[in-house]
Amino acid sequence: MTDCAASSTSVIVGMSGGVDSSVAALLLLEAGYQVAGLFMKNWDEDDGTEYCTAQADLEDASRVCEHLGIELQTANFAAEYWDNVFESFLAEYAAGRTPNPDVLCNREIKFKQFADYAQALGADAIATGHYVRGKWTDNAFHLLKGRDSNKDQSYFLQAVPNAQLAKCLFPLGELEKTTVREIADKAGFHNHRKKDSTGICFIGERRFSDFLQRYLSTTPGKIRDMEGMTLGEHIGLPYYTLGQRQGLGIGGVQGHAEAPWYVAAKDRATGDLIVSQDPADLQRDWLAVSELNWLVESPELPLECSAKVRYRQSDQSCRITHRADGQLLVTFARPQRAVTPGQYACFYDGDICLGGGVIQTTGVTAGAGA
Repeated sequence: MTDCAASSTSVIVGMSGGVDSSVAALLLLEAGYQVAGLFMKNWDEDDGTEYCTAQADLEDASRVCEHLGIELQTANFAAEYWDNVFESFLAEYAAGRTPNPDVLCNREIKFKQFADYAQALGADAIATGHYVRGKWTDNAFHLLKGRDSNKDQSYFLQAVPNAQLAKCLFPLGELEKTTVREIADKAGFHNHRKKDSTGICFIGERRFSDFLQRYLSTTPGKIRDMEGMTLGEHIGLPYYTLGQRQGLGIGGVQGHAEAPWYVAAKDRATGDLIVSQDPADLQRDWLAVSELNWLVESPELPLECSAKVRYRQSDQSCRITHRADGQLLVTFARPQRAVTPGQYACFYDGDICLGGGVIQTTGVTAGAGA
C-alpha cells in the first residue's frame, strides 16, 4: 500500500463506525503499520433522534478500535463543515443549482481538516475506507478507480488537491465490497453487516425537502410544459433537480399522453419549473466547467478522454477544449441525460482519474441528432 517501511509509518485512519473504515484499519495493522483511529463529528444535530447517528457511529467505531487494540480519538469539525461546505451547499440551492456536498466534504474536511489534524498529532499519513487506488509512477502520484466498479469512489475525490491525496493510504482499493464484508465477519467485527451510509455527507438520511426548508425560503411558482401551458404549482425551484420524476404532483393532464413528467429546466427569471414527457428534452451534448482541479500535470488541449457527470455513471467519451471565457468545453460523443449545473464532471484516462470541475452551463449543439 506504500513504498515506505510499514513498521516505521504511523497512520491515522478516519473511523466512521462503518465496515469499510473498520477493515481499512485492520488491513493496515496486518501490514505492520502503527495505526490509530480518528472519529470526526462534523454536524451538530438539533432535530431530535430520528436522524442523529453520530453517537451510534462513535460507539461502533469505539467497539472496533477496542477490538483491534488501537487508540481512537475524536475531533469536531462542525464549524469548518458549516463554513466551507454547508454554506456553499445552501448558496448553490438558493441559486437554483444542484450542488454535490460529498465532493466538497472530501476536499474541505476529510482530506484537509482531518489531514492537518493528523499531521499535528505526528502521523506520517492518513487512511480512509474509500474504494480507490493510489499509484506512484516516476515520483508522481495518480488516483485510480477502485477495482470494484460498483463501489469506485474516485468521482468523489476529484476535487481534492493531488498533494493531499498523495499523503493518504487506500487499503480497500483492490477489494470488492463483498470481500470487505467477509473480512469484517471473519475478524469478528460486530458491524460487518452494517448498512452503507447514504444521504448528505455527515448530515445523513432525512426528508430532504423538510431539511432544506429549515434554511431556505420557499418561493412557489408555476409548473409549465415546454409550450408554456400551466400544469400546476411547485413549492420553490431549489427543491427540484433536472431529470426528477417523483414529487411533481402532476396527475393526468388533458391533451397529454399518460406518460411520466420530468423536470427539464428551471427558469429563474420567471420562477417557472419546466417539465416534459419527451426524454429528448433532457438530453445535452455539451457542458462547460470551471473550478478545474487537475490530478495530473495540466493536459494539453484539445483532449480526448472520458467523463462522468454523476456517480456510478459509466464512462462517456468526450473531447475537452478551451472556451473564450476561460472555462472548458466538454463535448460528448453521445448526448447525456439531465446534465445538472452545480454538479461535477470528472475526467478519466482509463482507470486514471484526471480531475474534474463544476458544471456551469449545458446545451445542445445546433443540428445535433438531426
